[in-house]
Amino acid sequence: MTPKQILDSLSETLMRDERILSAQERTLLATVLQHARTATCENPESQEAVRAVIASAVGETVAQRAFAVLGGSIVERILESSGLPTTDSNGGTSEIYSGPDPQAPGVKAPPPKPSHKPPHKPPHKPAPAPTKTPAPATPPAPDPQAPGHGLPMGDPQAPGHLIDTTVVSKARVGVAERPPVLPAQCVVLDEFLAPQEIDELMRFTLAHEADFGSSEVISPTHVSGVVNYEHRRSRVLMDLAHHQDIMMERIKAVLPQVLHKLGMEEFSIAGVEAQITASNDGDFFHFHSDNSSQPVASRHLTFVYFFHGEPRQFEGGELRIHDARLEGGAYVSQGRYQTIIPQQNQIVFFPCELLHEITPVKCSSQAFANSRFTLNGWLRQ
Repeated sequence: MTPKQILDSLSETLMRDERILSAQERTLLATVLQHARTATCENPESQEAVRAVIASAVGETVAQRAFAVLGGSIVERILESSGLPTTDSNGGTSEIYSGPDPQAPGVKAPPPKPSHKPPHKPPHKPAPAPTKTPAPATPPAPDPQAPGHGLPMGDPQAPGHLIDTTVVSKARVGVAERPPVLPAQCVVLDEFLAPQEIDELMRFTLAHEADFGSSEVISPTHVSGVVNYEHRRSRVLMDLAHHQDIMMERIKAVLPQVLHKLGMEEFSIAGVEAQITASNDGDFFHFHSDNSSQPVASRHLTFVYFFHGEPRQFEGGELRIHDARLEGGAYVSQGRYQTIIPQQNQIVFFPCELLHEITPVKCSSQAFANSRFTLNGWLRQ
């Protein structure tokens, strides 16, 4: 291998070690680098200078952590090879079991002595402390989950990040294996686009007001969507021009970390749907999931990016993701939910099968420019 290949292999190994660089830190770095590249795209010298400063800071941090991890590993190996007892996390001692000593040629090895080491039990993972949600009222705490459905502790979040939850989710299951309970879960990332990208997206949206049409819902009895003002009311724009490409580039940069936090396996993206949704006074979207009928069954991951004019001129329009249970062949809300209040330049990811709703929007001016806007869509597998 060439020196570069060796360094690349080492870098890949270090990046995959959560002790060296957490998933949240990798996501934050990707966002910072993307913003830096966008802000300095017309000045290669500035771009290279910013990149060098970030690389130096990251290198020093990674080196320090790697030294600590490597040192700890060496100490553990020395203790293992010495046969000395080691202290466990509770202050007691745990015996190191090694294989039988080598026997001289022709001598039959004695039968192994029975081990008195107690059977291994998986460590108990405590339920995480409830995270603060930027909602007017704190949603009720979920009931204790059955074994295998516990909520893992999330990585420490940087100040200002509004991660509602990082709950373990299994990969999407077939209809015959639908779980009896679907707990609410999502990943929320702040400051997702660069400031100039937000401005361009807002100008594009306002310039295409006349191209927005009534939102539709998918009906099992119709091949295409239908308008149903009793279930959903808003307006959508389906042609996003280059803004869809920009959004997908950003999403793909953070997708591995998002799927890791949701406990979902990485998957090949077979298709992408995206639209800009404008919600004005009285608009809403009742309980629904995004892949509950055959035409949309291959939808796998939902994303919702929030943006609006400044200052914000609307209230409501909260995204609520519900804990749901299977009842009569369909999922119904258990009455508990997580609330995400729309914040400028924020994106939310969650599995398509989760039950969710959009609360009614209040916009006294009723002006299109004052609407609650989202660039939302789905990744198909």
